[in-house]
Amino acid sequence: MRTFLLLAIASFAFASLAPAQKVTLPLWPNGAPEPYHGGPEQDITKPTDALIAGRSLMHLTNVSNPTLAFYPAPAEKNTGVAIVVFPGGGYRILAYDLEGTEVCTWLNSIGVNCALVKYRVPFATHYPENTADLEDAQQAMRITRTHAAEWNIDPNRTGVLGFSAGAHLAVVLSNHPDFKRPGEPDNEPSARPDFAFIIYPGYLTDEPALNKLAKGIDPSSNTPPTFLLQAENDPVHEENALLYFQALKEAKVPAELHIFAEGGHGYGLRPTSLPITHWPVLAETWLHTIHMIGTSTTPYRSTAAH
Repeated sequence: MRTFLLLAIASFAFASLAPAQKVTLPLWPNGAPEPYHGGPEQDITKPTDALIAGRSLMHLTNVSNPTLAFYPAPAEKNTGVAIVVFPGGGYRILAYDLEGTEVCTWLNSIGVNCALVKYRVPFATHYPENTADLEDAQQAMRITRTHAAEWNIDPNRTGVLGFSAGAHLAVVLSNHPDFKRPGEPDNEPSARPDFAFIIYPGYLTDEPALNKLAKGIDPSSNTPPTFLLQAENDPVHEENALLYFQALKEAKVPAELHIFAEGGHGYGLRPTSLPITHWPVLAETWLHTIHMIGTSTTPYRSTAAH
């Protein structure tokens, strides 16, 4: 019990702090491929909105100018690993703190660099009906790798982490990194993640039957190693994680699945008495399992020319 309490206190401490942001870049300096005609960007959080672990969360919407915010790991702890993070929100809003900045703080605490994506919302439809979400994700991954030397990260140890709709986006990017519009040239560097964290995903199953994957998921042997986590009582349905895990297994993709009895949906990494909310410990262990983080205590230094 004492260990559990210490974990909870430590988790709350890093979730409550703001990470040391280094730089924010536009995803599309010359404008996104599709113009946006909505209202101004705003946080539509209301006092009556549900609290998560006793605290409110952001409901950011009308994002027309998507960005990538890079949060570096402390130099003395830098493993060289980078993770591109996609907050969730049903493609209507972004839970930008709960599933964004707080995640970057945790990642930085374990020596992992964080690239937080503010992708365009709201969308009436998502990939494959609408490709704007995937294009934002591709652009975020490519920008991150382009700055690998400058940001002191390893472009060959750069993965993704997504929650809910953001988890769907991470899956789509994992399986369609080479997507391009007709007539577009090939883009470099690669947008394929080296690994993927898929946390309480939505939109992966063909609802309402929940017995097959949705259109556009399409895992293959090229899909990166994947960590999946969901609660059995998630109203978004644990079949999202179950079916995708089975498909990964059939494609011979290394995958790890965690299904907990309780937890619901949208808890981020704010600790409660429920064991599922301490999933970051499992996630860090998995990074060692797939050899993204090694046993060396020497901080990473890029050998590329700056």
